[in-house]
Amino acid sequence: MSDVASETTAAKMTLKNVNPIKDFLAGGVGGACLVITGHPLDTIKVRLQTQPKPQPGQVPLYRGTWDCAKKTVVKEGFTGLYKGMGAPLVGVTPMFAICFFGYGIGKKLQTPSAANGDYTLSQIFAAGMLSGVFTTVIMAPGERIKCLLQIQHSGHEHKYNGPVDCAKQLYREGGIRSIYRGTALTLMRDVPASGIYFASYEFLKRSLTPEGRSTSELSALKTLFAGGMAGMCNWVVAIPPDVLKSRFQTAPAGKYSGIADVLRELIRTEGIGSLYKGIVPVMLRAFPANAACFLGYELTIKFLNRIWPNW
Repeated sequence: MSDVASETTAAKMTLKNVNPIKDFLAGGVGGACLVITGHPLDTIKVRLQTQPKPQPGQVPLYRGTWDCAKKTVVKEGFTGLYKGMGAPLVGVTPMFAICFFGYGIGKKLQTPSAANGDYTLSQIFAAGMLSGVFTTVIMAPGERIKCLLQIQHSGHEHKYNGPVDCAKQLYREGGIRSIYRGTALTLMRDVPASGIYFASYEFLKRSLTPEGRSTSELSALKTLFAGGMAGMCNWVVAIPPDVLKSRFQTAPAGKYSGIADVLRELIRTEGIGSLYKGIVPVMLRAFPANAACFLGYELTIKFLNRIWPNW
């Protein structure tokens, strides 16, 4: 009886420690850290994903990650790598707040089934997938605006003067539906990838924590490693639908009839390998950006727990 009682007490303590509001606040800080750290490589990723296929005898606009970075900086200055950051900074910060809030809700809806009161990795995965659903509402329009701004090049006529102007023009052209173009692909990308994101992070935290210690005592260096690797695991799953999303969201209206049409044309013209276009900058960005995100999240959670221990 004492073992059952102790397990029940541990589970209740874990449930009490899950506070979606704290997750929301800490997630917002983590999201801001992620955007500031990772946006330059995200710009390179989008430009590689959306560059036109060269004609026979022509060289591609960008030969790879480093070539894209070099040409962008030479033509547009270092700030060219930060083009379109306003949209994700405004969108991703609350998006990550909602992501971690949804993750907290996902855990709150379940009862820890492990003997020590911890959630199993399958429960963490399910909670992570729910967080992906939560974020799509604000993620889809933010991604659409970001991608359109990122593919504008210096020396060409700019259609959009910034995130607000882009949103206004999209609304005038096609209403709210135009702003939310690519929502289904955003869901296809974020739901499974978010599950992997949180499950891999939790797995690595537990693996790196010495026996008999709490994962909350993990050092900053180990937290950075777990967060960075979780980001890379996330993008292994997310990159193919992300390529399709970038193509669909930046294409002229009417070019594609739907998701299947984008996929068919991409494979027909550029092969199956094109679904992993931009994988190098994605992986280069994933580690530092998500390491910063989770460290920002964990530090904020510890701060909130210190000032509001019983909340």
